[in-house]
Amino acid sequence: MAAHSEIDLAPLIDHALLDPTATQEHVEKWCEEADRFHFAAVCVYPTYVQLAARLLHGKSPKVCTVIGFPTGASTSKIKLYEAQEAAENGATELDVVINLGLLKMGKTEELHREIAEICEETGQTIKAILETALLTDAEKRIAAEICMDAGAAYLKTSTGWRGGVTIADVRLLKAINKDRVGIKASGGIRTSEQALELVVNGATRLGTSHGPAILRQRDTLEKKEG
Repeated sequence: MAAHSEIDLAPLIDHALLDPTATQEHVEKWCEEADRFHFAAVCVYPTYVQLAARLLHGKSPKVCTVIGFPTGASTSKIKLYEAQEAAENGATELDVVINLGLLKMGKTEELHREIAEICEETGQTIKAILETALLTDAEKRIAAEICMDAGAAYLKTSTGWRGGVTIADVRLLKAINKDRVGIKASGGIRTSEQALELVVNGATRLGTSHGPAILRQRDTLEKKEG
């Protein structure tokens, strides 16, 4: 831990609230915490984007939402509409689940077109969710190259619904992208040690619903070591 003491985790965290039972009260709490801890963003479902944008107006955390979540299997038109509506409602970061079926079938041009249209039509920061737990390393490379070429600003590992992030996947994405885009690690990040290891290995954003607890854990460990 001491070797990584210079790393400030808070500005790297997307404070995620992607529980389907989330209520307005939860969104209010998440936005308050995102502001208090100076997180990078709060990530909510599209239905709560307007609320989050209002609560965080004039504050540093971005409003992020998910598109085609969690399967990525909506039609391209629906995903584009969902992304445009989210942007109109105040989201400035969109985490878009790629269509894994297109990838598996080798329909790379369709996959590229879907992501490119969302990037071009919204003009917002797009994080392409690859769902790495369901892909071979070769498929991860193809998906990453397609998404980067289409204009994605980040490669995101997982939704958290079909497996979580691994250090190996973050290292692989770092090797593929050669610092051309960011890497968002997400799915099962619950401890400060895990968060720090992911950052050390290449993650530039961390998607987690445990941000406040992770910061508290780190403070406790640093006090013990100090």
